[in-house]
Amino acid sequence: METTISRLHTEVEVTMIESYRFGQVAIDGKTYTSDVIIYPDRVEANWWRRHGHRLALEDLKGIVAEEARTLIVGTGSSGLMRVPPETMGYLASKGFEVIVQNTHDACQTYNRLSEQGAVIAALHLTC
Repeated sequence: METTISRLHTEVEVTMIESYRFGQVAIDGKTYTSDVIIYPDRVEANWWRRHGHRLALEDLKGIVAEEARTLIVGTGSSGLMRVPPETMGYLASKGFEVIVQNTHDACQTYNRLSEQGAVIAALHLTC
C-alpha cells in the first residue's frame, strides 16, 4: 500500500516527502529505494547503519554537525529499527528533540514540522 502525503501550500521552498511505501520514498520528485537522511538542504541516499536495525551513535555523525535540532527517526514500516537509550541520551545532550515513529508516521510528521523550521529525518524504509 502506498501512502500519498500532502501538505499545505507554503511560500518557503522546503524538501517535501511526497509518498512512502515499504522500501520506497519519493522526495521532491525523486524516488529512493534505500534508507535516507533528509537534511534541510539535501538528501543523503544509501544511509547505512552499522547494526542494521539498531541506531548507533556512529550512524549520526553528519546529523550532529547540523544546525537543526529536531530529528525525526522513521523506524521502518513495522517499526523494527530500535533507538537505544544511550543514543537518545547522546542526542538530548546535544540539544536535539528526537521523535521516533514508524516510517509512515515519521514522513507525515516531517512534512508538518518542516513547514515550521529546519528538521532532519532519518528514515528506515523497510521492516
